[in-house]
Amino acid sequence: MIVFVAFLVFLGAGFDLFVIGGGGSYVPLGTTIALLVGFGSSWASLRLGDRMVLASASAEPLDQAMANATTDEEKLRYRQLDDIVEEMAIAAGLPKPATYIVPDRDPNAFATGRDPQHASLAVTEGLLQTLDREELQGVVAHEMSHIRNFDIRLMMIVAALVGAVALMADWAGRGMWFGGARGRSRRDDDRGGGGAAGAIFFVVWIVAIILAPIVGRLLAMWVSRTREYQADATGAELTRNPLGLASALEKIEDAVEPTTAIKRGTAHLCIADPMGKLADGEGLSALWATHPPMAKRIEALKQMAYQTGRPEGVKA
Repeated sequence: MIVFVAFLVFLGAGFDLFVIGGGGSYVPLGTTIALLVGFGSSWASLRLGDRMVLASASAEPLDQAMANATTDEEKLRYRQLDDIVEEMAIAAGLPKPATYIVPDRDPNAFATGRDPQHASLAVTEGLLQTLDREELQGVVAHEMSHIRNFDIRLMMIVAALVGAVALMADWAGRGMWFGGARGRSRRDDDRGGGGAAGAIFFVVWIVAIILAPIVGRLLAMWVSRTREYQADATGAELTRNPLGLASALEKIEDAVEPTTAIKRGTAHLCIADPMGKLADGEGLSALWATHPPMAKRIEALKQMAYQTGRPEGVKA
């Protein structure tokens, strides 16, 4: 998060120096705008982001889904989910979150909200149809862990900062295109040609503008992947059954269809990437993944149950 904010401030500082330019007193207009945009978007995300995420996934409240259920099997699945959510809320020492059903055949789940008192947990129809009770309990515990660890707040702020970085980079790029060179030349004249340090800073800033959307997304994915390992571990702690979650992840991994109801912008909130196996890569492709490789997560859970050695790259 410190790197994220520092990168945003760096873009704003370059905007001040090379787009606004001019001699005399220095007014950090671009830096101030960058911080205000970051703060404003984060505040809006905290206040409205959960409702936007649920609406974008066409999520339906659980009690409404139960009322609209047409078969006893559907009603049983919904009641079981409600019982499990209450169990895991008690185990985590949290208020019971609002529960939603996403009309999608692919097994997936996510949690959202700004804090445990304003949290929501959503699962897809496919998840309820695919998992048994122990596996479903593991998934709900994983999402409850995101709520308890305040990952839901963190990831909503990260999503807002990604947008703020992209917006600031766009403003800076347009400013350079429409007159930044004049601002820079004025500063160079006032300072006797600038100097090597100024030239290096200018080059680095230009590169940062070009790469800002990529860097922003990489930082977001970095945070997301780290939090998934933590939520797996905390979920196993809540259920005392790491193999239940491991089995659930195996079934989720075997589902090859993408979760079409969940948009790419909210992929980092889910227990598995909505793109499915297409997004579960190694090497360079893993940099773009919203989640760690599923095989490593499963191995880590099995290691907690003393069924395997610790996977390479996973810390104790």
